[in-house]
Amino acid sequence: GNNLKNVDVEFPLGKLIVVTGVSGSGKSTLINETLQPILSQHFYRSLKAPMAYAKIEGIDNVDKVVNVDQSPIGRTPRSNPATYTGVFSEIRNLFVNLPEAKIRGYKPGRFSFNVKGGRCESCGGNGYRTIEMNFLPDVLVPCEVGHGKRYNRETLEVRFKGKSIADVLDMTVNTAVEFFENVPLILPKIKALQDVGLGYIKLGQSSTTLSGGESQRVKLATELSKRDTRKTLYILDEPTTGLHFEDIRVLMGVLQKLVDRGNTVIIIEHNLDVIKQADYIIDMGPDGGRGGGQIVATGTPAEVAKASESYTAPFIRKIPDIK
Repeated sequence: GNNLKNVDVEFPLGKLIVVTGVSGSGKSTLINETLQPILSQHFYRSLKAPMAYAKIEGIDNVDKVVNVDQSPIGRTPRSNPATYTGVFSEIRNLFVNLPEAKIRGYKPGRFSFNVKGGRCESCGGNGYRTIEMNFLPDVLVPCEVGHGKRYNRETLEVRFKGKSIADVLDMTVNTAVEFFENVPLILPKIKALQDVGLGYIKLGQSSTTLSGGESQRVKLATELSKRDTRKTLYILDEPTTGLHFEDIRVLMGVLQKLVDRGNTVIIIEHNLDVIKQADYIIDMGPDGGRGGGQIVATGTPAEVAKASESYTAPFIRKIPDIK
């Protein structure tokens, strides 16, 4: 690939692997341009071609590859944590099976804000109207017909424990965990959002209002709540960008959970708080650009700390508890 120089590298499975090195040393070329496209072609028939490579072994020990990046969880404002994690389908089914809904003959589509029937037609289920301003950004105002609730009056008359479907979408994750504590089909997916530190966001919060770090954690929560095969490979490119220390602590806790289940996590990262928690480091370099593209050191943080040519090693040596 790109500036890689006959690299022969092993990725130990079931470990937290951190790929380090200066900018331009070949980290992204190795992971994003070579390893990930090879796996994506193998599992999903992806169209993105990997950089040239000789061979790859052990691909049978992995059953899927997931790139957990900071891109938005949906392309439109209609997508939200409830729809992305899949829990909204379960919530709709719960409402459909309530006596009031059965009497009225409601189907799951009645409780969707994306199709005609149960949604407020004044705003098309958005909950707001867009007012175009000349020379200024568009202004969003709550729909005056449905008062921003997205649904029509008849749909909102169906209630579970006193709450309508709109009330549920307006709940924070923390509130929803308590509200659905006795509903086993719904609770795990919402609990996963709480476990990744997103207890404060609303289930129906528009994906466009979530930060990159929040979007990334919604994706991780979705993975956490899936039935585990223990053979998934997760790839994260500099996941701590823009995150506070506490966010990093929560993120690393989630990634460690995935590894504890037998999955493999590969992270490209400069952050020492992440590097010191690695089971295995692949340090690239020694320099950037033409001076890069080689594997300088591999092993545990303690082993890489002893590497003489590595720019990363002196920083690892300064970390307490690294022996």
